[in-house]
Amino acid sequence: MRIVRYEGRDGAAQYAAQQDDGSYLRIVGEMLGDFALTNEVVRVKKLLPPILPAAILCIGLNYRHHAAETNAKVPDYPIVFMKGPNTLLAPNDPIRIPMALPSEKVDYEAELTVIIGKTCKNVRREDAFDVIFGYTCGNDVSARDWQMERGGSQWSRAKSFDTFCPLGPCIVTKDDIPDPNALRIQTKIGDEVLQDWNTSDMIFDVPTLIEFLSGSTTLLAGTVILTGTPQGVGMGRNPPRYLQPGETVTVEIENIGQLTNPVSREVL
Repeated sequence: MRIVRYEGRDGAAQYAAQQDDGSYLRIVGEMLGDFALTNEVVRVKKLLPPILPAAILCIGLNYRHHAAETNAKVPDYPIVFMKGPNTLLAPNDPIRIPMALPSEKVDYEAELTVIIGKTCKNVRREDAFDVIFGYTCGNDVSARDWQMERGGSQWSRAKSFDTFCPLGPCIVTKDDIPDPNALRIQTKIGDEVLQDWNTSDMIFDVPTLIEFLSGSTTLLAGTVILTGTPQGVGMGRNPPRYLQPGETVTVEIENIGQLTNPVSREVL
């Protein structure tokens, strides 16, 4: 099932299931609990982020070729950081380049994003799919100057500016993606393809990440996990290629869809 979260006529968030013909049927109930698909056709004009996350957990350096392009050692354990809820951004809304705390090196990172469907702890690797609700596209937007030069050896400042976590366009439930580590993943700026690889290159696959992140740690239902990015990021190119106002960046993941956002400057 392909589930979108959208702005209803009354301005409230609603859920609907996209059909093969492009139409949408309304969903009622709790998305991560008891919900039902109705026969009511609805008009979806504005997409919202597909979920309001309970937490946004992110994994760094999780693709072998990305580690190589950044001259980084392949990690022994997943590298974890977090983004704040302020970073959440809907499809088609603008990524804002920071101006008050300025950055000249805002980068894109296409990431398969996992949605945890039930509160869990100490999940065994072989049981990981039992707690997954579905998947979406994510863009781990990163200010590289704040990450590499001004961040004091940690990444949170660089990756937690407003608009730095676009998600969407939909949630594809886990039954429609039997193997999340066999998906083509791309980033384009306009028509220029900058990332084009496969999630099979992850150092730590999705079940391993869930086992690690839930170890001695409660993962709340609604937690999203950004699972890392493949090679081709702007920082790793020669010369470097960073996002510029007026551009449009698209993350595309096989069997999920396209997450597109224009780029502009923060309005002060």
